[in-house]
Amino acid sequence: MKGLVLKSTGSWYVVRKEDGGLLRARLRGKFKTKGLKLSNPVAVGDHVTLELEGEEGTAVITEIAPRTNHIIRKSIHKTAHAHIIASNIDLAFLVVTLVSPRTSFGFIDRFLVTAEAYHIPVTLLFNKIDLYDEDTLQYQERVRQMYRQIGYESVACSAAEGIGIEEIQQLLDQKVTLFSGHSGVGKSTLVNTLVPDLDLKTTEISAYSDKGVHTTTFAEMFEIGENTFLIDTPGIKELGVVDIPKPELSHYFPEMRDLLQSCRFNNCLHLNEPGCAVREAVDAGKISLTRYDSYRSILEDEDNRR
Repeated sequence: MKGLVLKSTGSWYVVRKEDGGLLRARLRGKFKTKGLKLSNPVAVGDHVTLELEGEEGTAVITEIAPRTNHIIRKSIHKTAHAHIIASNIDLAFLVVTLVSPRTSFGFIDRFLVTAEAYHIPVTLLFNKIDLYDEDTLQYQERVRQMYRQIGYESVACSAAEGIGIEEIQQLLDQKVTLFSGHSGVGKSTLVNTLVPDLDLKTTEISAYSDKGVHTTTFAEMFEIGENTFLIDTPGIKELGVVDIPKPELSHYFPEMRDLLQSCRFNNCLHLNEPGCAVREAVDAGKISLTRYDSYRSILEDEDNRR
């Protein structure tokens, strides 16, 4: 029997059968994973093979089909382990804000690098624009242009005012789409606005810290239309990049990738090496200093808490 993993709650999974029925399923034994230590061998979005158990409505996962892609982060619970957020994704929406709470460029760029490494297209959703003043709106347009120039589209939206909702719904159609972002950026409110029937739990921003309060505990996939799925994920405080060797990191910055053959040294890290085409492009203003700072931060594996 085949199925699709809709929800992971640790040791148990909710799996949708091909006929649309739901089962509670668990893993049989330990699944070996190539090279990486994973805190969750089965992820939301996985296609699995099942065997029914004696207890009604439960099954055992006996096989995980090869993934087309997945998005991964360092585990926050197990040292030296990675955690797969979701798999088999057609599009990722990263919900960000420039106010209350502001999303750091370091966080945005770490997410984009991870998505690039696993071949997942990303669209940035700049939420809460109803809270922006004129200066912030102009600044947002410059930020959007910076990302647009390197190939990342974005939508300016407001869950509270319904701005940009129709455009986002069109992008969702006929895809498996992941929603991610810091806690407090309005992700759950945005999802509720897009698909009111889901009625995801939301909470107010903490006035003391101006940081979001976690409202989603586990990743969960919802079927919101024919061949259209939405994956809601827990708010992320920090995103540790996994399994990208330092010499390969620049390959996942599109604006750097085109210049790599022009560097004097094949193993150039684009720091202080002579004849570095990337550094020359930064000095000439062709590569954003903001993006270059993110590159160096990831290279040095700095903590990127907000």
